[in-house]
Amino acid sequence: MNYLGIGVSPGNVPVYHGNNLKVIDRRVRVTELVLRCIIFGLAILGAILIGSDKQAKVIFSIEKIAKFTDMKALVFLVIANGLAAAYSLVQVLRCILSMIRGTVLFNKPLAWAIFSGDQLMAYLTLTAVAASAQSAAFAKLGQTELQWMKICNMYGKFCNQVGEGIASSLIVSLSMIVLSAISAFSLFRLYGNSKGKGNAI
Repeated sequence: MNYLGIGVSPGNVPVYHGNNLKVIDRRVRVTELVLRCIIFGLAILGAILIGSDKQAKVIFSIEKIAKFTDMKALVFLVIANGLAAAYSLVQVLRCILSMIRGTVLFNKPLAWAIFSGDQLMAYLTLTAVAASAQSAAFAKLGQTELQWMKICNMYGKFCNQVGEGIASSLIVSLSMIVLSAISAFSLFRLYGNSKGKGNAI
């Protein structure tokens, strides 16, 4: 069976499989829409969990407050989650509009823009999660060689909430990787359809 939905029977008679393509198109649209909605919700959740996290501790009669701004990696993660949420909201609206119009992609420049945007967001969120996870590991385990204390022993609530935010952000980054594959598939299909139409002419 040809990718364009046209197969060739043993008698060299063209056989059309348009219905199969429509089913695939619909599944791709629904999957993409669901993933983008998940990313939007979890990115907002992750940003709120980390951005609102703080804990006060009295040490030698001096109050010390742990905030996410004390760790630059967490600030980066909050910004990355905010960008991912805003980007996903735009793409959710685009997905809904494309489903109403009955098309997955409008044109090649838009297909390239979506593919590039998904790739950028995937790299951005994955990098932010990796940096935050490393900082969280140091806060949890400490570093005896550098005499870094186990901060989480003093700020347990703060660390737990940060961990929840990082877990939420990890799901966001993994979902963005899956979306990058979907957008690459859509781009490949768009060029395949164009090539097929050109050969038919």
